[in-house]
Amino acid sequence: MFRVSRLTDYATVVMTCIAAHPDDVLSTAQIAEEAHLELPTVSKLLKSLGHAGLVDSFRGVNGGYRLARPAREISVAEIVEAMEGPLGMTECSLSEGHCDREAQCGVRGSWQRINNVLDNALRTMSLADMLRPPVHSPVATVALTELKGRTAS
Repeated sequence: MFRVSRLTDYATVVMTCIAAHPDDVLSTAQIAEEAHLELPTVSKLLKSLGHAGLVDSFRGVNGGYRLARPAREISVAEIVEAMEGPLGMTECSLSEGHCDREAQCGVRGSWQRINNVLDNALRTMSLADMLRPPVHSPVATVALTELKGRTAS
C-alpha cells in the first residue's frame, strides 16, 4: 500500500488546525487538544514544520505557533517534504545514478511520469484547500457510476 507516514498525516492535521485560526498564535497544548493528538507528538511535528519554514514560533507567556504564510500559499507537497524529504515514488524518480539497472530499465520513464503527476497534485493542493469540505468530482462520479454498472451485471 502506498501511503504517507502517520507523522506526515498528523502534520497535515496540525497544519489545518493552525490554518483554521489564521489570526491567532496557538500554544502547543491548544493545537494538541484541537487536533486530538498527544502533546509530545505535536511538539515533534511543530519542530519539523518550523525547520521547514511552514510555521513561525513565538516564545513567552502568549507564545505559540502560527502559519509562516497564508494557508493558500502552502502546498500539501511542502508539508509532505517537511516530514518525508523529497517526493519520489522510486529512487530513480528523483535523480539519476541511484540504480545499477538504470541503463536497461524499461519502466523508469513511466515511474517518472507517475511521480510528476503525484508531485503536481500535491503542489496544486493548498492547505486552504484542505480546510474545505470535499467536493464530488465529475471524474469520481463517472468512475463510481461505471463501477456500480459493472457490479450490477
